[in-house]
Amino acid sequence: MKSFHAGNAKPKNEKAKQLLFHINKTYSTLAFCRRWLDEEGFKNHSLALKYLVDANIVEPYPPLSDVPGSYVAQFEHTLLLRPTCKEVLSRSDDY
Repeated sequence: MKSFHAGNAKPKNEKAKQLLFHINKTYSTLAFCRRWLDEEGFKNHSLALKYLVDANIVEPYPPLSDVPGSYVAQFEHTLLLRPTCKEVLSRSDDY
C-alpha cells in the first residue's frame, strides 16, 4: 500500500512514475495486491514496484497464508472462538 507519509513523491524512474500514478488514482493509500496490477495492464511491474518500495513510497505487506484449503482473515482484534461464546482478547481502553 502507498505510504501515507509519502505525500507527492516524484520518482525519477519513468515506469515507477506511471505505476505510482495508477496506484494513487486507483487505490490511494488502500492496500492492493500485485495480481490486481497484472489484471489492470501492468504486466512487468516488479522492478517499478521494487523501486517504489525501496524509496519508501509503497509499503510491502506479505500475503496472509495458511495451510491449503483453510480460510484466512485479518481483524483489528484477537478473537478466541469457544464452543459457547466468542471472546475479544485484545480489547482495551482506546478501542
